[in-house]
Amino acid sequence: MHTFRGRSFPLGASMTRDGVNFSVFSKNATAVELLLFDRIDDAIPAAVIPLDRGVNRASDYWHICAGGIPEGQLYGYRVWGSFDPEHGARYDPAKLLLDPYGVSVACGHGYSRSAASQPGQDFANAMKSVVADLTRYDWRGDVRPAIPFQHTVIYEMHVSGFTRDPNSGVPPEKRGTYAGLIEKIPYLKSLGVTAVELLPIFQFDTQDAPDHLPNYWGYSPVSFFALHTEYSSRKDPLACLDEFRDMVRALHSAGLEVILDVVYNHTAEGGEGGPTLSFRGLENEVYYILQQDKQHYADYTGCGNTMNANQAVVRRLIADSVHYWVDWMHIDGFRFDLASILSRDEDGTPLAGAPVLADLDSDPVLAETKLIAEAWDAAGLYQVGRFTGDNWKEWNGKFRDDVRGFWKGNRNTAELLPNRMLGSPDLYGHRPRESEKSINFVTCHDGFTLNDLVSYNDKHNEANLEDNLDGSNENISWNCGVEGPSEDPSVEELRSRQVRNFLTFTLLSIGVPMFVMGDEVRRTQRGNNNPFCQDNEVSWFDWSLVERHGDLRRFLSRLIQLRCRFARNTEESEVTLTEFLSQAQIQWHGVKLNRPDWGETSHSLAMNAQNIACRRSVHFIWNAYWEPLAFELPALPAIAGAKWTRIIDTSLAAPNDICLETGRRVEEESYLAAPRSTVLLAWDAGKDLRV
Repeated sequence: MHTFRGRSFPLGASMTRDGVNFSVFSKNATAVELLLFDRIDDAIPAAVIPLDRGVNRASDYWHICAGGIPEGQLYGYRVWGSFDPEHGARYDPAKLLLDPYGVSVACGHGYSRSAASQPGQDFANAMKSVVADLTRYDWRGDVRPAIPFQHTVIYEMHVSGFTRDPNSGVPPEKRGTYAGLIEKIPYLKSLGVTAVELLPIFQFDTQDAPDHLPNYWGYSPVSFFALHTEYSSRKDPLACLDEFRDMVRALHSAGLEVILDVVYNHTAEGGEGGPTLSFRGLENEVYYILQQDKQHYADYTGCGNTMNANQAVVRRLIADSVHYWVDWMHIDGFRFDLASILSRDEDGTPLAGAPVLADLDSDPVLAETKLIAEAWDAAGLYQVGRFTGDNWKEWNGKFRDDVRGFWKGNRNTAELLPNRMLGSPDLYGHRPRESEKSINFVTCHDGFTLNDLVSYNDKHNEANLEDNLDGSNENISWNCGVEGPSEDPSVEELRSRQVRNFLTFTLLSIGVPMFVMGDEVRRTQRGNNNPFCQDNEVSWFDWSLVERHGDLRRFLSRLIQLRCRFARNTEESEVTLTEFLSQAQIQWHGVKLNRPDWGETSHSLAMNAQNIACRRSVHFIWNAYWEPLAFELPALPAIAGAKWTRIIDTSLAAPNDICLETGRRVEEESYLAAPRSTVLLAWDAGKDLRV
């Protein structure tokens, strides 16, 4: 094997004409070795390449170029230095370290988180980085859909859980994989969603969970560049790269965008007793925020450690990772987990205009990339409506809580609906660039599914083996009279109606609607609101529900159609819901016209929106009261035959719950809204009502 001095850039392992160039950052290491392995479970490296600090070091970067190394070569780093936790140093040459910039990771069956956490050598039990040539994949003219936010409907999903169940109809060898998701693209298209938001697909530590349960969600990354290989039907790490790109290309071909849920706020190395996998052994004090005593980690994530995101090296790492997924993997957007953490400085203090967030916001590479923030963290920092930057959108936690509270029947909630319906101007009104600042959702992976929101008053997380102490206690849920599954037809009808109420409000509000995998068919997690460690039927998509709740799936699909083609303007071009409401004259009513009840005990509201350019008026009625209420209807112009037409009534059985083509004419001057129901009426000036 011939070795050359190599270069400090690019970081990671890059194939060149002379061989493979390796470069890694380690500021205070005294010695670094590059170790090559023939097999994933080898305890003894096939080759050890020492890096000479006088030749193979530039500034704080250790680098070398080695000829004769093939694609697929397994490798890792061994780093010497002071092991002095009281001063923030945790170098340990007994541990094999992953390349932070490695684009592929091999994880064998013998991987042991325990071995990486205890003293002693762990080479045989360690994950290993893999050399990969990214240039050989043929994208075959792949084109990103580039869907504007006002046309976007997001489907949050778990790659594996989507097709893992044997009843998915996916061939056994593809269940739970990137290839399996490709098989279900027709289903996604039938729903009408425009983007899939994938729970973490970075390589993560499946053993980072309590009592030998698996980590299922994936919020435990070991790499910000490598794919999780267990989601591939082809277990070769290089084939995994191809399979993922095949999936992205297939989704794009179907007109669907791919958004990644990314975790840059912490890693699987956890707290003081956690494993040494990569960052800790390379430069602990640079990569992580440490407490003043330097021995303990600051934990703003609830996961044991916090990335030092605004430190220059880490800031570059995050930006380079995002660029990688956009440039090489053709990703369309990112949802940043606990994004408020990225605003903290090296002492944990929140920064106004945090550098890493400002970098991403102003990055020309990301100008057409969707950036979505979960604008809070586990230490109480809550920035919904105040997140930095012009291009960031935010998960709107207030939308979730206020809409849940209204349909549960909580007090003081009717007065909250106008803001949530019209894009939350109380939160985002100071940012006039666009209406879609808010990502509107009622459910997501974290918490109850929509079915469980209307079926359980309390969480039931006993299967997580933490004495039901994990997960949120504040669910703002109502079980409709029976805790858990029920065979009472009246209870089931009410639950389905409540589900339709939630979906209707989410899909017909200004903002970007998002719902979680299976909500369209009432998927249940059996009352578990934190199934991060349930890689089983509790979390998987049960495909038998697609037929059982086909009426609900149809209802949602029609809602999406209505949202995206809400009206036509005078030029007969299609107008979205956002465009229609943003240009409409809005009036608020109660059961009596022009007399909305904003009182503490109010559980109902009506909204009239008249858009002159579209020659259309719509009238929303929301009745969260437990009795029917008669709502007076606004008078229509004195045109012969002018009548309101019912488009939606969530109290009615399918197909009358939503009628886009032939809605029923309302002859009366008032509409009797059933208990806990949503009604949408429309009138068009001499135009076809079909959407």
